[in-house]
Amino acid sequence: MLQSDLIRLRPLEADDLDFLYQLENDPAVWGVSDTLAPVSRHVLRQYLNSAAADFFEVRQLRLVLEEVASGAAVGTLDLFGFEPLHQRAGVGITVLASHRRRGYARAALALVLPYARQVLRLHQLHCTIGADNEASLALFAAAGFSRVGVWREWLRTTESWQDAVQMQCLL
Repeated sequence: MLQSDLIRLRPLEADDLDFLYQLENDPAVWGVSDTLAPVSRHVLRQYLNSAAADFFEVRQLRLVLEEVASGAAVGTLDLFGFEPLHQRAGVGITVLASHRRRGYARAALALVLPYARQVLRLHQLHCTIGADNEASLALFAAAGFSRVGVWREWLRTTESWQDAVQMQCLL
């Protein structure tokens, strides 16, 4: 099991519908989740019905960050864009606004890096972070990710375009 004293990473369950609805419909995270529109419960229900598919088949994996003490879902960690030939995938973390700055994302990265290397046999993980997202840049740097480039005006926000920092971690 992927667990620390603070959180456990677990698969999505049917009971996660309300949690996902809250997370996916937070306008503050739309810029990093490639959407600018709300997501319906119907669409999320369909997603949950297929979320248990094999990582190597669908090339993505979404895990829930669950607080050990309370059992509450506080965020998600996504491995996406898996490329079998190159043994790499993207990684992204979203934490509910009410639970940020408590170490959940840091704990999730600490759990997923050895899992990605030892179980999924990945060679590297990479991420794209808005250039003004200092907290995420610091989080990934502290977890061993290196800054490898900047994409100019890469992310569209509700107000304008934003540069994106590319980071990678060789496992």
